[in-house]
Parts: sequence; structure tokens; C-alpha cells
Amino acid sequence: MKFAVVVFPGSNCDRDMYHAVKDGLNEEVDMVWYQEADLSQYDAILLPGGFSYGDYLRSGAIASTSDIVAQIKEAAEAGKPILGVCNGFQILLETGLLPGAMLPNRDLKFICHHEELQVENNETMFTSKYQEGEKIQIPIAHGDGNYYCDKSILGELKQNDQIVFTYTNNPNGSTGDIAGIVNEQGNVLGMMPHPERAVESLLGNEDGLRLFQSILTYWRNNHAIHA
Repeated sequence: MKFAVVVFPGSNCDRDMYHAVKDGLNEEVDMVWYQEADLSQYDAILLPGGFSYGDYLRSGAIASTSDIVAQIKEAAEAGKPILGVCNGFQILLETGLLPGAMLPNRDLKFICHHEELQVENNETMFTSKYQEGEKIQIPIAHGDGNYYCDKSILGELKQNDQIVFTYTNNPNGSTGDIAGIVNEQGNVLGMMPHPERAVESLLGNEDGLRLFQSILTYWRNNHAIHA
């Protein structure tokens, strides 16, 4: 399986994502500059955390206008796994690939620590290695991680089982305690916590590795069916 980590000006978690795939999965992965990337050759697209364009205007807003977004949307429409973490989640929201928006954290402070999440849906291509209702530890590091959506969107997310992860102790004020959601098709996941920072015991735990293993398992199963 071949992964692409899309690098924008200001991305700073791209190497973490690269390490998670290269050393955690032992799969092929490239860091691709957003202006030069040809995403058609990749099986999965990863949008890392950081501060794309310095978070000027609004987190993820400027990155969402770049030319590569058309390729990301094409990959999403083709059913390829798209994972956006932290700033990557913000970009997915700004592009309209996921519903809702990001606000500053409830206490208007940057938060950086391990946070307990609950797995709400383990039947996605990103979560098959988890148990439904399982509690996992994943680091967070953000200042604008307060996920917001109105009641109608929240109702749709619940009805369609699009809420994948929730916080057990909501640290930033997110609507519905939401930490991660997928699109209706189920192949685009946006989450604020950083699974790529929890892929080996040296980093504290390996709870995040299973997310990447889930993607790989899905791809292998799907590839075997269509090979």
C-alpha cells in the first residue's frame, strides 16, 4: 500500500505521520509538497497537523483553497482513505469534505497532553482494530480544536454513525464531545487527537497504531477482492 503525506507551508507533524506509516506499518509512504503532488498514484492520503499558512485568516482556510484540494476531493470520491489530523481535520472542514467548523478552545488556551477517547464506531475502515466503546489514550495538541456543528448536523452525524471518536473528558468544548468524524461514505476521517504520536511504546502507548493498521487491513481486503 502506498501512502501520501501532503505537506503544506507550516505543516509540522508530517514526519510523525511518515514515521507512523514507514516504521509502524512498514509500508511505502512519501511526503509530497502540495504544489508538486500527483495523488493519483497513492492508495491513501494523509493530511498532517501543524499550522498551514500560519493559521492566518482561519485555521485550514488558506490551505483549503490550494490546487491540490481538487485531487484530494477526487481521491475521496474514488473511495480512497483520507485521514486529516488536527490541522488536517481543519482543512477537511474548510474544504467541505466534512461538516462543521472549528472554534478556539473553550478556555482559549493551547492544550497539549494525552486525552482519553472512546471508540463510538468500530465498523469503519479506520477503526476495525478497535472494540466499540473501548477507551484509548491519544495525545492532543491544539488551540483551535473546539469542534462545532448545529443541532441538525449533530443529529445527522449520530443517525449515520459518523461520530467515530468522542472525548470522555471534553477538553476543548467540542459539540457532542466529538473528537473525530467520518463522511457519509465512510472513507474520510477527521480527528483532532494525534494517532501518529501513539504508535510505539517509546512514545507512551500504541493505541494510535491500530488506526493505521485498520486502514491497511481495509486496503488489503479490498485489494484482494478486486485483484
